[in-house]
Amino acid sequence: MADHAPGGNGLRATLSTLDGPLRFLLLSSFVIPLGSFMVLPFMSVFLHERLGMGLGTVGVVLAVASLVQFSGGIVGGALADRFGLRRTMLWALVIRTAGFVGLLAALRWPPLAVGALVLTCCGAALYLPANKAYLVNGVDEGRRPAFLSAGNAALNAGMAVGPLIAGPFVLTTPGWLFVAVTALFVLVTAGHARLPAAKAEAEPGPGSGGRGLLAGVAVLPFAANALAFYLYFHFQHFLAVYAVERASSSFYSVVLLLCFALVIVVQPLASGLIRRMPYATALGVGFAGLASGMAVLAVGTRPALLAGGALITLGDIVLFLKNDLEALRRSPRSDAVVFGQQRLAAGLGACASGVLGGQVYDLTSRAGSTGWFWLLAAAQCLLLPPLLSALRTREDDGRRHPTLTTTKEH
Repeated sequence: MADHAPGGNGLRATLSTLDGPLRFLLLSSFVIPLGSFMVLPFMSVFLHERLGMGLGTVGVVLAVASLVQFSGGIVGGALADRFGLRRTMLWALVIRTAGFVGLLAALRWPPLAVGALVLTCCGAALYLPANKAYLVNGVDEGRRPAFLSAGNAALNAGMAVGPLIAGPFVLTTPGWLFVAVTALFVLVTAGHARLPAAKAEAEPGPGSGGRGLLAGVAVLPFAANALAFYLYFHFQHFLAVYAVERASSSFYSVVLLLCFALVIVVQPLASGLIRRMPYATALGVGFAGLASGMAVLAVGTRPALLAGGALITLGDIVLFLKNDLEALRRSPRSDAVVFGQQRLAAGLGACASGVLGGQVYDLTSRAGSTGWFWLLAAAQCLLLPPLLSALRTREDDGRRHPTLTTTKEH
């Protein structure tokens, strides 16, 4: 079955094995980002225009929130390893729901908005590693790419639809919007309370959380994920200002919709091919996609914005899925801990991109040629990945002379 995963029939056959709880989890993987992205993409505008915060303060708040949401995943993975996947998801949703209640209360007392935003990001950090681990719990290696890519597709679909629904209401009637999102999260939380415990977590014990958060980390996939997110977030952080200057905010939305659509359609269909692809080949293909996309963006025309976004998205489809699969294969830790470690790598990369990329974009902007920003990013996509070969040699040597058990924890 897994050998035919790249095709539509093989993918449907694989996903048809999903039972009721996993189908609910996939639905939740759409509904949760749908609700979140009805609010979070507009937070900079909401904090600045509705609550009167200065843009400098808004930038700091969003940077902290992003770092918490990504890097906090390593804590989420450790908690899931210690207390169980279902229980951790439930706690995470309770925390996130409380965050949206706080945003509603912030309409009356604005200082609450910062704490409420950070609370929603804490909930996201705790939820995602447990969600991914539950989705692949007890699934053989051949079917894991299809299950993970289906979850990623559902997540991206929710991220795409949420802003479209909420855009007309977030500044005019934010109270009703926050009430609707809170109610949505209450329903999803209640559904998670009815999920059965995952097969491998029926008796979580105190010893399962006794190792360090980075113990057993798969060094090469961790480093490759950090680098991939560092390079990709040049696109994520700075495309908006670049595209709006050359086209319009509406056209920027079209570019984002194209990128979301590619992830939703292409990644599930290509999941089996990505699984079978040698890791070195996948890294080469993925980083080449990022490099070519960044270079095309430098042209600055509308067709270039669409083509560049598409190439970058195809590159990240390969990189993000393959890095997760390779980390699961190489690490002796439980799935939840592995996903948490990979989220930490993503957070470090995204944060570095914001700090370093912001400085470079500012320099090129003042020089009057922001196209050079994308050319410099493209050069990094070609020059930095070869550094991973040293880590690859080191990790291969480590596997030939292991110091840790190779039995997967649960």
